Amino acid sequence: MRTTHQYRSPYAAMLWSTVLPGFGQFYNRDYIMGFTLLILEFVINVKSKLNLAIIFSFDGTLPEAKPPIDYSWGLFYPSLYGFAIWHAYNTAKTNNQKLEGNVENRTYLSGFFLGIVLGMDFGLFWHDGPILKNLPLFDAPVFNGIFFGLVMGLIGQLMENNVYRKNKRKKMRAT
Repeated sequence: MRTTHQYRSPYAAMLWSTVLPGFGQFYNRDYIMGFTLLILEFVINVKSKLNLAIIFSFDGTLPEAKPPIDYSWGLFYPSLYGFAIWHAYNTAKTNNQKLEGNVENRTYLSGFFLGIVLGMDFGLFWHDGPILKNLPLFDAPVFNGIFFGLVMGLIGQLMENNVYRKNKRKKMRAT
């Protein structure tokens, strides 16, 4: 059950979900969603063996980071991660708008988080490609996913602000 009657920082909610999916929902007192995301995070993480790849990547043994990952499970992780952060941020924003008596029917940072999800998935998928295979840092699926996730996230945010929102404002002025 959700009881949000006091101000919640959207940035704190976003950072808590960055630490571990579901923690931002706990911060927002959205316990059912928080437990659901936390359970999914553990299941996907264990099934994909992502933590082993992270340990090998940050340990500097990049060639050992690839074999343990089960990509059929690993490709779910960016979606879960991006959704948890996006949801925590937007839930806190909506809560604060309700407290102020202003309910604007929109979401925030959607382009950024869609870009992160796509970029991380592409990064995991492309790390073994012919071009990236010769670049030492990009040969590791974790670093490749982070890099492409951030690049695609920035592109997604630029597209949301400069294409989608601009077109929406033009349509609203025309009516």
